[in-house]
Amino acid sequence: MRNDRLVGIIEAILYVSGEAIALSTLADALGHGLEAVEQALQALEQACQEDARGLQLKRFADQVQLVSKADYATYVERVLQPVQRQTLSQSALETLVIVAYRQPVTRQEVEAVRGVKCDYSLQSLAQKGLIRDVGRKETLGRPILYATTDQFLSHFGLTSLKELPSLPEGTQEGNGQEQLYMAIDP
Repeated sequence: MRNDRLVGIIEAILYVSGEAIALSTLADALGHGLEAVEQALQALEQACQEDARGLQLKRFADQVQLVSKADYATYVERVLQPVQRQTLSQSALETLVIVAYRQPVTRQEVEAVRGVKCDYSLQSLAQKGLIRDVGRKETLGRPILYATTDQFLSHFGLTSLKELPSLPEGTQEGNGQEQLYMAIDP
């Protein structure tokens, strides 16, 4: 299969999907190696940039998604008049910051940093798909461990957790909480 045909096929799949798709899933479904899929994705990404298209290729961890360019958001909003994106409460955002920087982390560990109960915040973040249960800690009671999801990366426009801003110097548990959640507040 020619590379330009593979680029077109991948573009169609990503367009119709609307969701992020793992590179391995694309490679398996198309019967190509990861290297061929990666080359096709690079060509698609370059074509979107060079041709001033309204779409761009976004990467989240090992997944890719075709999304509209931010430059055209006002025009898209005028036509579609989307429902306002629900914002995170301050308590949910603080909880999310702790999970993001300390993952995997238990509810008790989050509460130790925040100094207040966080059951509702954790449940809300899980329902929004920003965090998930990643197992159990091997301690008394085997508490649930939480970590962020690819949806978290997408929500905050990150490719990987390595892109999280550095913690301010001298920030310790319970200190600098405002600086922490300001660091990733969209």
